[in-house]
Amino acid sequence: MTPASRQRLTLAGSILGASIVALDGTLLTVAQPSLQRDLHASLAAVQWTSTAYLVTVAALLVFAGRLGDRYGHRRVFAVGVLGFGATSAAIGLAPGIGWVIGLRAAQGVAGALLQPATLGLLRAVYPADLLGRPIALRTVAIGLSAAAGPVVGGALTSALGWRSVFFLTVLPAAAAGVSALLVRLPQPSAARPDGPGLDLPGAALLGAALAGLVFTLVGIPDRGWTAGTWLGLAASTALGAAFLRHERRTAHPLLPPRIVGSPTVAPALGVLLAASTALFGTLFLGTYFLQDVLALDPLGSALRALPLAVAMVAAAPAAPVLARRHGTRRTVVAGMAAITLGALGAAGFGPATPAVAIGATFLLLGAGFGTVMVTATAAIVRSAPVGEAGVAGGLQQTALNVGPAVGVAAATTLTAGRPLVDALGPALCVLAATAAAGTLLATRLGSAR
Repeated sequence: MTPASRQRLTLAGSILGASIVALDGTLLTVAQPSLQRDLHASLAAVQWTSTAYLVTVAALLVFAGRLGDRYGHRRVFAVGVLGFGATSAAIGLAPGIGWVIGLRAAQGVAGALLQPATLGLLRAVYPADLLGRPIALRTVAIGLSAAAGPVVGGALTSALGWRSVFFLTVLPAAAAGVSALLVRLPQPSAARPDGPGLDLPGAALLGAALAGLVFTLVGIPDRGWTAGTWLGLAASTALGAAFLRHERRTAHPLLPPRIVGSPTVAPALGVLLAASTALFGTLFLGTYFLQDVLALDPLGSALRALPLAVAMVAAAPAAPVLARRHGTRRTVVAGMAAITLGALGAAGFGPATPAVAIGATFLLLGAGFGTVMVTATAAIVRSAPVGEAGVAGGLQQTALNVGPAVGVAAATTLTAGRPLVDALGPALCVLAATAAAGTLLATRLGSAR
């Protein structure tokens, strides 16, 4: 197989795997009301179908990336994508809500294995200076899949019931997994199955800290700031501190010093966290504004917010071109500035705001996020040695999983107990300030260009 063929095949597998995960998340959202009625489940139980997945993924992403570095991303990708398809099929056959929740947690394990491997495979076959384009194409596919999910899921649920939604990803997952096994997608030459042992205590501490954090944040919109919320945050902080202490003392840390000490990786992770926090917090409040203040139905509100998805898909392939021309730092700063302006624009929403202004605001948010996601991700993966690209990918995915939970929790907290029309502006100004902090952080990226 020629190097060009390997690159194309690896890119196709990476895109397909990432798209399956993105599509699954939005499909579930549409199917949940029908699932609840059919299985006679409580609302709290149905919410656990999402929470179980999110918590499991957050706990395992970094460790899964390390497994790919050690045993080869091809193997980990195959296990992850086949496991994802198998659990999707099992959920479609589940007899009760308890089975659905348990299988969604199992699917989170598969998703955690799959996501860092999609980046690790790209790092293995593309030169570092050419990673921008494949990561951009992967981002476009994620955006299109996420945008198509509600439409496809709604049509399937209406015609065939909620179970059909979960069967949709089974065949693509099987195709991706079988291709990885039979055609032998390349694995990093630096994979070391006989190398230093895995840092299992570190993985357990980090996983517990992240799982506790995500579980606590996801519960804030419903439970508010109770004693349990504060206890969850305190426990997560303590576990995080214990993890950092362990990493300084162990001979073979989960997070290699070359990754942690990189002048690019840490700022880029902070940028992705700030960008996803601001974007999803703004999108959460913007959706409620469109439906509760402007009295639009779900379809009408989705159409008003559609420029976000369109701009994100358009900005992703343009981002590598801008980065080559103007440098990574300037491109990320520009993207974060667009997110900041978008959040500030949303802060001015009111009952008389014209549709054009709303569309322009979502356009800014999408263009900024598409630019930042591609450019910062490429910077992270490019900065990692080939044999540590899985850990880098796991950290990148962790930032993009934690950020939305932080953003929604912040949005809920900032608007609690007040009419949305009054609380919207101040809350979105805080989210804009978060994006502005990310803009300042982007100026610290290691490459002056």
